[in-house]
Amino acid sequence: MNASHAQLRLAPITSGLVRSNPKVLLGGSHQPSLLRYLDGWPRRNSRSRALLIQFAGADESLARFADDSFDLAVVQAPSAERLEECVRDLTRIARQGLITRR
Repeated sequence: MNASHAQLRLAPITSGLVRSNPKVLLGGSHQPSLLRYLDGWPRRNSRSRALLIQFAGADESLARFADDSFDLAVVQAPSAERLEECVRDLTRIARQGLITRR
């Protein structure tokens, strides 16, 4: 007997895929200095990759970005009033995040 069974996949199909060109968000007023933090990233393999970089202003909210939009986000430290919102959005939109001091 040859019975066909449907396969059940519990995770989204895209969960295991790795982007060939990592998406990076740089947020802050002096974005050229933020580029230094990308030196040597990602370290998964030895081949070079093009990075898809998107910029956000220093006072710009990160709430407009969808969940898991970026592989890495580097933002300058926000003001004390915006810190909680920034960290919440940073952990939501990026797989890895870095907050730099001014």
